[in-house]
Amino acid sequence: MDTPILSSTFFLTLLLGVGLGFFIRASVKERTEQLQFVTEQSQESILDCLQEHFQQRGYRAVSADGAPDRIEFAGFVRPSWFLAILLTLLAAIGALCLALVLSLLLPDWSILYFGFVLLAPLAGVFYWRKAGRVERVSLQIEPVVPREGAQPQIQILLTGHRDELAVLRQALQL
Repeated sequence: MDTPILSSTFFLTLLLGVGLGFFIRASVKERTEQLQFVTEQSQESILDCLQEHFQQRGYRAVSADGAPDRIEFAGFVRPSWFLAILLTLLAAIGALCLALVLSLLLPDWSILYFGFVLLAPLAGVFYWRKAGRVERVSLQIEPVVPREGAQPQIQILLTGHRDELAVLRQALQL
């Protein structure tokens, strides 16, 4: 093969490797968001409903800050076997591609380059260690000043992982 073709293939393979590295690192990134909604339900009923939802999801109340309108829940989020295996597989494919390109570019050491594939399980181990962590969801309830003739409303501000907030929104039809 032509040297310019191999060099450009090597460069593109390195770029894909960098992208794979960012993908693996992003798999454990915290994704905290805020959800705000207003309801006409009473403060006690909505608070009971939210506490029941979080208890069913494996969360427990860790602090109430002495105020009944602010509660923080904590729960351990387990890592996904599927994602750990997928990341390991993607890392193995990426290492294999790099080894193939390097073995064509520098054939004298070609057998050593395939040792990169043995490093692929490190991606799964990295994910497994970083993804299993305690997630926190903060809940704050504030009364909204009603307009004339309107029913009293309550504003609820939730801060937590975006996936957990999406499940909450779907479960309670917020």
